[in-house]
Amino acid sequence: YIGKINKLIGVKESDTGLAPPSQWDLEGDKQMMKQEQPLQVARCTKIIDPGTDDTKYVIKIREFAKFVVGLGEKVSATDIEEGMRVGVDTSHGGKYRIQIPLPPKIDPSVTMMTVEEKPDVTYNDVGGAKEQLERLREVIEMPLLQPERFVALGIDPPKGVLLYGPPGT
Repeated sequence: YIGKINKLIGVKESDTGLAPPSQWDLEGDKQMMKQEQPLQVARCTKIIDPGTDDTKYVIKIREFAKFVVGLGEKVSATDIEEGMRVGVDTSHGGKYRIQIPLPPKIDPSVTMMTVEEKPDVTYNDVGGAKEQLERLREVIEMPLLQPERFVALGIDPPKGVLLYGPPGT
């Protein structure tokens, strides 16, 4: 059924990024996973002699260990910048080498706070709370729309509002 649905909506096998199960090499993948060492996350804090053949990188692992390292075979010098996160391993005789550049670390709590859609709710949609709405508008909108009033009075505008109570009250 999935094949029929994909054919009807125009999804091709190559669009999914997966090879058909007949081409999977699970045993080979398991063997490769056993041979490869896991990477450690580090931060490249400084690049020494950039643009030369003898370029070295100062990396910081966790908060206590700093090492001067080179690049692995699969990494280009242009891929690494100061301050970026990198994946390192010790498969070269116990010496660290940068194997891959990593994306910046993103705090999951920040991504939860991003607005995906702008709500289309207005003050008119809230009924029966005229006095509370006026107070909110004075505290939230006035400092943004009329900051000169606060300057003239010599007071700092409020930094936020704490709403409490059960929803809908």
